Amino acid sequence: MEKKLVYKMVQNCFKQYKHEHDGIPLSEKDYEDLYERIVLVKENEKDTPLNDIINDVVYEFLAGQ
Repeated sequence: MEKKLVYKMVQNCFKQYKHEHDGIPLSEKDYEDLYERIVLVKENEKDTPLNDIINDVVYEFLAGQ
């Protein structure tokens, strides 16, 4: 899975949830943690579309803050 594509999809998802256009205040570690979580879920749920997984992971991340 291409990391740059996943990062871009994560950024777009944050914009959707937070309606921000000034950028997403995430550290590189946050991105890496989200990426690892997305890869893990995708490995376990091969039939689930990547976009759905990213939306779920980002929602969980925002709910935990």
